[in-house]
Amino acid sequence: MDIDTDPSPTPTATSTRHKCSACFKQYKKKEHLIEHMKVSCHSAHQPKCGVCQKHCKSFESLREHLTELFGTVIGPLAKGIVQVSLSPEAGTVTLSYIKPYTHNPVQEGIMHGGRREAVALDCEMVGGGSDGSLDICVRVCLIDEDENVIFHSYVEPLIPITDYITEHLRDAMPLKEVQKKILTSLYNGQSIGIVRLNGGNARLLVGHSVNHDLDCLRVYYPDHLIRDTAKYSPLMKTNLVSHSLKYLTNTYLGYEIQTRAHDPYEDCVSAMRLYMRMRAQVHDIRVSRISDRPANSSSNGELSPWDMKGLDKLTPDELFEMSRPGYKCWCLDSITLL
Repeated sequence: MDIDTDPSPTPTATSTRHKCSACFKQYKKKEHLIEHMKVSCHSAHQPKCGVCQKHCKSFESLREHLTELFGTVIGPLAKGIVQVSLSPEAGTVTLSYIKPYTHNPVQEGIMHGGRREAVALDCEMVGGGSDGSLDICVRVCLIDEDENVIFHSYVEPLIPITDYITEHLRDAMPLKEVQKKILTSLYNGQSIGIVRLNGGNARLLVGHSVNHDLDCLRVYYPDHLIRDTAKYSPLMKTNLVSHSLKYLTNTYLGYEIQTRAHDPYEDCVSAMRLYMRMRAQVHDIRVSRISDRPANSSSNGELSPWDMKGLDKLTPDELFEMSRPGYKCWCLDSITLL
């Protein structure tokens, strides 16, 4: 029997790996990469590493990525600047992963013209009902982008409260009047129909868990005009769970809040500054309605780009260009209204 004693191995075909252009995950089959792109919602609006250009779900996941990349713990820094010492020979590398924000009411006041204005809302809640388990709004504050107070008042509770100094409520305003003043400011002269359709000149409403405040005030405002710092994906935890406003303020603005009694004005200012810092981010936005429109938004009957044929023939970069963000990036609020 002849035995092949040739020690050279039999050549095998090299398997092709399909790599995501955004998060760098690799797949054996092209269809798996396409399915990944459908659900990942990658876009130019996601936080991106300045070293390897990897896209991350949030700024917190970006910090974790930088920690793994450099092998040293990188904590949350309010200025968005990371200084990493690589080695005595290489020196220190300075990275900026969030555009710094410095409050400038004069400059921001000039920029109001031509785009939709924003106001921030916060309420002070107390326990109501027989066991104090119901959240009752007893104080409300509304400010503009320059941190000027638009409306600030105590609110007359509709049911008895159990854990608040009632002497503050002697001059409280009835809830219906509070609702009218808030909606007048938000609608900005627009009809309810226009506000619910496309917003018109109505103002954006900024806050932290602001829908809870609106529920306690018994006020409705369209979701497309709400900017909630508790639900904005780049500001959330890696697992997309909300941070507290106190944490966000310390992490991204660099100062402490809520060290004393709750002050709605203080929380309004923090939420507004967080919003304006995120709005000031500059992204490499492609001139494409597809890439900027949120994945869960209405497309007026248009087919999803992922329903088209021939996706398996597209390159990873072309698939990334088709991908839509899973949220509306606040940088788009800086675009001038037509």
